Amino acid sequence: MVKNAEKTSVDTGSSAAQAVVFSTRIKELTEHLKVNKKDHMARRGLLQLVGKRKRALTYLARTDEKKYLQTVKELGLRK
Repeated sequence: MVKNAEKTSVDTGSSAAQAVVFSTRIKELTEHLKVNKKDHMARRGLLQLVGKRKRALTYLARTDEKKYLQTVKELGLRK
């Protein structure tokens, strides 16, 4: 019999958390593309992630301005 896995309190579903996850992945892909300049599929994935992060932050700004400002400050975006 398999025991139920305990739920952790790690937030991965909110818009702010998704923006942070997207930003870390964007940083990783940016470093990858500095070395592999001809990796066009990674470049396409990077552009898709930038769009996803933009949409998540736009939604967050529309729904919860305080959380948006805190997230932008944490990520170092839009100075």
